[in-house]
Amino acid sequence: MAGIVALLLLSVFIGLNYYNQRTSNRRLSVANAQIITANEELAERQEEITVQRDQLSNTLSELKDTQRQLIQSEKMASLGELTAGIAHEIQNPLNFVNNFSEVSVELLEDLIEEAKAGRTEDVLEIAGDLTQNLQKINHHGRRADGIVKGMLEHSRTSTGQKEPTDLNKLADEYLRLAYHGLRAKDKSFNAELITAFDESLLPANVIQQDIGRVLLNLFNNAFYAVHQKQKTAPPDYKPTVEVSSLKKDGQLQLIVKDNGNGIPESIKDKIMQPFFTTKPTGEGTGLGLSLSYDIVVKSHGGNIAVNSKEGEFTEFIISLPLK
Repeated sequence: MAGIVALLLLSVFIGLNYYNQRTSNRRLSVANAQIITANEELAERQEEITVQRDQLSNTLSELKDTQRQLIQSEKMASLGELTAGIAHEIQNPLNFVNNFSEVSVELLEDLIEEAKAGRTEDVLEIAGDLTQNLQKINHHGRRADGIVKGMLEHSRTSTGQKEPTDLNKLADEYLRLAYHGLRAKDKSFNAELITAFDESLLPANVIQQDIGRVLLNLFNNAFYAVHQKQKTAPPDYKPTVEVSSLKKDGQLQLIVKDNGNGIPESIKDKIMQPFFTTKPTGEGTGLGLSLSYDIVVKSHGGNIAVNSKEGEFTEFIISLPLK
């Protein structure tokens, strides 16, 4: 009897073991199938990710190309405005050169006559006048040369190399070029230019072409603001643009202020954003202040801030490290 019971128990054990094994095999088969399916889905997903990555890479490359084109367009737009100012500004030294040259020719004729007559004292006096004229011709020739070099510096692609730069001189130069640039478009426009430069400032280590572009953009905006306000302001309104430099809190500051229409408080936080402009269509790209911000903050480790009161004034403050 005990043997039969043992045999029955053995049969039950074998049956259960067989059932468990079949169940395990089925579960294993299901698991393997799920793994295969998951691997296939993963492979498909990886392929999709690869395609999306390539698409994003291409899109990024296109965006970078577009950005470069837009930046170059902005530079060329500012170059066009600068050229108008240069054409007017360079005319002044050229006029001096021409005038002094003509006077010098007449003096030489007088010199020859006095020399033939043997009037030594008159000869020496005329020779002195000629010397002064030649010095003035040289001075104004160098002035014209400096303006042309400034234009070439502005138009060429920045090398990214910082060099000691007299920011007072740079600001004064671009202020007058921007002013004459606007006057070339509207000869009836006049503005008062006020400068207050700290003459004790040492040359700053900056990328000269880039800081020049920042200044030119701020000056153009300032003159545009006062010009627009002048169209609707009372007759006693006097357009004024002020530029100053100083040392403050371990930094060098350049401040550009105008008494134009100011910036509404509601958009003050947006003016540095790319493509944001308050100018009418066709008069602004919305890139000038954005590029200026990148140059000052990202390239030079400085800061650019704005103070403004609508209807009264706008003031941009460029802060640059002294070292």
